[in-house]
Amino acid sequence: MAFSVNGMQQERLSLYVHLPFCRTLCTYCAFNTYAGMLALVEPYVAALEREMALVGQAAGEASAHTLYFGGGTPSLLTPAQVAAIITAARREFKLADGAEITLEANPGDADLDKLRAIREAGVNRLSLGVQSALAADLRLFGRRHTFEEAAAAFRLAREAGFDNISVDLIYGAPGQTLDGWRHTLREVLAWEPDHISLYALKLEPSTSLALRVEKGRLPAPDDDLAADMYDLARVWLAEAGYHHYEISNWARPGCESQHNRQYWLNRPFLGFGAGAHGAAAGLRYWNVDPVREYIERVTTGTPQPFPLSPATADYEVIDEALEMSETLILGLRLVGEGVRRADFAARFGRELDEVFGEALDRVEALGLVMQTPDAVRLSERGYLLSNQVFMRLLPEEA
Repeated sequence: MAFSVNGMQQERLSLYVHLPFCRTLCTYCAFNTYAGMLALVEPYVAALEREMALVGQAAGEASAHTLYFGGGTPSLLTPAQVAAIITAARREFKLADGAEITLEANPGDADLDKLRAIREAGVNRLSLGVQSALAADLRLFGRRHTFEEAAAAFRLAREAGFDNISVDLIYGAPGQTLDGWRHTLREVLAWEPDHISLYALKLEPSTSLALRVEKGRLPAPDDDLAADMYDLARVWLAEAGYHHYEISNWARPGCESQHNRQYWLNRPFLGFGAGAHGAAAGLRYWNVDPVREYIERVTTGTPQPFPLSPATADYEVIDEALEMSETLILGLRLVGEGVRRADFAARFGRELDEVFGEALDRVEALGLVMQTPDAVRLSERGYLLSNQVFMRLLPEEA
């Protein structure tokens, strides 16, 4: 993940900005998010701008090609606040003209004038957290929108000028059925979104959904049903003309997420905001979680060595062995291209087989990967068992 601030080995950066504010909390969410703290949005945005300035000064001539507003609920920001953050990214990191700028939006926040203003501010990709077409699922997830509101939000986003809209859906949740999943896919595909992300529900510790399952108030997720839902979606999305380019992501040609692709290629990215993570210059770091502490530390703190900021809680050094493993693991998520042998050799000066030959042979024998002279890719069976592949490719000491 080499990133040199002397300009000799620079790669284009991706920028992630975390907005931890929500009106209500979803039952499955384990991200660093808070309800009832909207009064802190304004000083928080000012702190974000300062953090970007401090890291940008330490980065020197760094340039970025993607910016992602994640959360939380970034659509709670005003268009002026969105514009201020984009301006800071352009100023501090030379965010490229035509850069992919994504904003996650809650369908219940859709307003035509606001969407137009956000588009005019520079956001050119919208990610809608739809999750399901079924009212029962939305109640289970604690979503504060209806499917009808989601459909209206999608139409308004198109009217506002967004020609790159992604939709998130969740499958494998307690009580879901294959028929219900068919209904959700049918309804969402009728919108013709440009990108679709399908996430298998993971019961994160201490979330309200996980606690309800632990106490027996809800049935545990059915892994076999989730696999059937995934396989059904793969067939339907292919028939609808979507390219399956990452384990959980499908896109129309040219609409693949460039920001997330940066992660999967194990390329450098900077994280800004409370609880944000980043990785660059051989370090992986993470910021403090509490919003007030984040604001205080950034406001009163002093510059730190790149890529750290006064808000950094801690960091770890990524040695070459771990970087090679993570490059292989993350790259295998790109199901179509996988990890190209030539790219690996160019990056590390070592052949892929030299480092991982025995481990890859073992997972190939299990039918989980396919090896060709040019690349290594997950098999279709490996899509559903990818974690088993990845565990076998980590360094022994990890």
